[in-house]
Amino acid sequence: MPSLKPETREKLRTVSVATLCTALFKRGLRNQFIQDVRPLNPDAGTMVGEAFTLRYIPAREDLNPLSVFQDRAHPQRKAVEDCPPGAVMVIDSRKDPRAASAGGILVSRLMKRGVAGVVTDGGFRDSYEIARLPFPSYHNRPSSPTNLTLHQAIEINGPIGCGDVAVFPGDIVVGDAEGVIVIPAHLADEVAAEAVEMTAFEDFVTEEVLKGRSILGLYPATEEQTKVDFAAWRKVNGR
Repeated sequence: MPSLKPETREKLRTVSVATLCTALFKRGLRNQFIQDVRPLNPDAGTMVGEAFTLRYIPAREDLNPLSVFQDRAHPQRKAVEDCPPGAVMVIDSRKDPRAASAGGILVSRLMKRGVAGVVTDGGFRDSYEIARLPFPSYHNRPSSPTNLTLHQAIEINGPIGCGDVAVFPGDIVVGDAEGVIVIPAHLADEVAAEAVEMTAFEDFVTEEVLKGRSILGLYPATEEQTKVDFAAWRKVNGR
């Protein structure tokens, strides 16, 4: 799995998913925001890490009885134990939250192993327990039935679709209180650097707007005075 530079990881912790969406849109990437997932604990902090994936297909009853969990190599269980510390487990549940992608025990295990977070376009069971964990977790909605009733874990760390987004192993996944975005790994450094710059300008603009300043000529910065004021603001604020 490609290694995310520590300095890039830290930059991505300081910017919003919304800002990253704009930075990617500038590069022609319009469909990187995972649709219809939300954080169970919005206060868990920003999630940043390389994607480690698990893919489900529709369950076939003769191959998916409860006894499959006795196999130590079962893909769901193995993925939980193999997901690297610092990575984000991204689960393709076919946008179907009627059966759980995982539950509180497996999510707790990911947390204790040092994984950066977990995302599914399906649902989690024990969602009320997961919501109390200091661990970024994203899903569509709560779902109590075991995944075996509808989903069959079939592949670990291959390309998947999650919430209408193509996710490749090693892509950079960032989540905040608003949602989750996927950054192609080769763009991570430049996107992170640009997003930090964008965030500084947006913080300046927010302060000005709250003082009563018009957005015309300010956002976007089409007036020279805006650029002068921003440069002065950066100097004062060390940004």
